[in-house]
Amino acid sequence: MSLDQPSAFVKHQSVTRDAFLGGALTVSQPRNGFRAGLDSVLLGAAVSAGRKCLLDMGCGVGTAGLVALTHLPDMSATLVDQNVEMLALAQANIAENGLTGRVRCFATDVAGKGAERRAAGLADNAFDAVIANPPFFTDGAGTLADDPGRAGSRHMDAEALDLWIKTAAGCAVPGGEVIFVYPATSLVPVLAGFARRFGNISVLPLSPRPGEPTSRVLVRGIKGSRAPLCLLASRALHEPEGRAFAPEFDAIFRGSDRLVW
Repeated sequence: MSLDQPSAFVKHQSVTRDAFLGGALTVSQPRNGFRAGLDSVLLGAAVSAGRKCLLDMGCGVGTAGLVALTHLPDMSATLVDQNVEMLALAQANIAENGLTGRVRCFATDVAGKGAERRAAGLADNAFDAVIANPPFFTDGAGTLADDPGRAGSRHMDAEALDLWIKTAAGCAVPGGEVIFVYPATSLVPVLAGFARRFGNISVLPLSPRPGEPTSRVLVRGIKGSRAPLCLLASRALHEPEGRAFAPEFDAIFRGSDRLVW
């Protein structure tokens, strides 16, 4: 649902206000460029109950982190991104949704040097849940977007992706969970990075409809665990025919349930 409204937070662009979780959360985001959608909601809804301190890496306008906060009222969150215009919108979204007392956000490059991240305020061993929806096309794959913000949010090589995973591992507390959402076609480098740093890795394949190939995956690892990898059964987002979501995902997108996996 779109609640169009201009904004001065992003220069030279119009901004839409979009309702998520059945209207429980409203997010302002640029009309053009990368826009939060199903992946952001699934990522935020995938955080386990009982987690108290969340880090949303590469948060954009904050959608995934705010979804998690909406579901888990005892949680606090830190949102980080290197794009200051997106962070300005994230800060506005935090305030507009009445979450100011539970969230802090600041600019830093999560793939940058550790000393620089720590100087910006991103502490090591500080979060019991870390989530990310990293840029998802490897260099040379796909079509580079005309909009620099969109291109920057979509393109990353395997080395840069591994730096994101390394940062997530450094920021998580022992026993903390790290969750990435990523296209299924790029699962190999995600699993390689997770396997070097986590145990008890769970992979949840998601397909558009029953019987169709997996299009995206959620990958969760536990810092310090030695438990083996678990490849979960695939779940379909939509009903076999038409555009309706399957009941499980309809409840998630309407905000009446979390993703249990």
